[in-house]
Amino acid sequence: MTLISGPPRRSGLAVLPPQAQAQMPEVARKGEERAGLNRCRTHKYLVPEVIFGVGTVGEVGNVLRRKGGCRPFIVTDPGVIEAGWVDHAMPFLDDAGLSWELWHGVTPNPKDYEVDSGFEVFRESGCDVVMALGGGSCIDAAKAIAMLSTNPGNVLDYAGIDKVQAPLPPMVMVPSTGGTGADVSQFCVITDTANRLKATIAGRSLVPDVSITDPRLLTTMPDDLSANTALDALAHAIEAYVSKAADFLSDVHALAAIRGISEHLLSSLADPKDLVAREGIARASLQAGMAFSNALLGATHAISHQIGGALDLPHGLLNAILLPHVIRFNSETNPERYVDVSAALGLGEEFSSPRDAADAVASHISLLSDKIGIPPGLAAIGVKHADIDVFAVNALNDAYITTNPRPVSEDDVRRICVSAL
Repeated sequence: MTLISGPPRRSGLAVLPPQAQAQMPEVARKGEERAGLNRCRTHKYLVPEVIFGVGTVGEVGNVLRRKGGCRPFIVTDPGVIEAGWVDHAMPFLDDAGLSWELWHGVTPNPKDYEVDSGFEVFRESGCDVVMALGGGSCIDAAKAIAMLSTNPGNVLDYAGIDKVQAPLPPMVMVPSTGGTGADVSQFCVITDTANRLKATIAGRSLVPDVSITDPRLLTTMPDDLSANTALDALAHAIEAYVSKAADFLSDVHALAAIRGISEHLLSSLADPKDLVAREGIARASLQAGMAFSNALLGATHAISHQIGGALDLPHGLLNAILLPHVIRFNSETNPERYVDVSAALGLGEEFSSPRDAADAVASHISLLSDKIGIPPGLAAIGVKHADIDVFAVNALNDAYITTNPRPVSEDDVRRICVSAL
């Protein structure tokens, strides 16, 4: 499980025991040395079963049945209900002979007390499988409820890495936004309302059993949600690609996601019913999710979690504002990987140095954000200079800070936040 960074990432081989190393032919050892391979890292790649395509929401009933479900617990929110997707999906459960319980008590940035409330409903319902139909907040709440159904205590007891011990009931996720990635990830982010921060729960048991992505669900997103979630997916892909835990598997999906968002974002916003563009964004969101679930993220997400937890602000919006500033911070010491990012964004220039390429990526994201209506800085959405010290302390406790390509101190977080104001 690649949750904590290891030795240099350009390795595709597991560590060999000394005896095996001694028996390795000399030519093989020299070949590895010339290729720059480091044999001290094992790669693991965690993904659920993925079902993708227009109309695939019609698979939900059969999938739930196949996973052993008789009575699914459906987690959604009022916006998804209003958009008509619950009414569209539930007949497929009825056709499969499933009786179901619907719970829609989750809000953006799901709160600990909402999870507690949802779990109480689940416990009384007699349900045996969990399904989320909605964005990242619904999916994270569904994961947390499933976790509490077999693990004792409070949801915040499990903040950190691999603290969930008991197996979870089957989980089927149907994302309705183009940016979450939670439907394929090993992470669950819940707001700690007492301490006004976001707690990240991580572990292989949180990887859903099945992800069903139907691009039609993206056609009913409000414009601001479409913009925010797409830039969230872009942040997932870029941070995963430059992460210290990135590898040959996550790299492929990260770069493909960057290319997909660059190609389809503006057209998907210009015409929300453009199913080709929406499918492109849905595919990019899926690939970015598979990338960051395994490579993790970086300082952008570590900081945005703290601001979002304290002020209940949209996660994707915060990432969009912070990302260029984190890129410039990282590029002061670790600019090399941004050369590939610039190419995936289609910037198409010959840069004199990796640092120039990184600066071009940051500038491009800022211009793109401005074009689609993202506010120019944190101050415009209510963040105050006086808040920054708390964010700086809390960000260093976020799991994603460990894989940022450049080490980050409290002073560094303050500098990033001040530059983003």
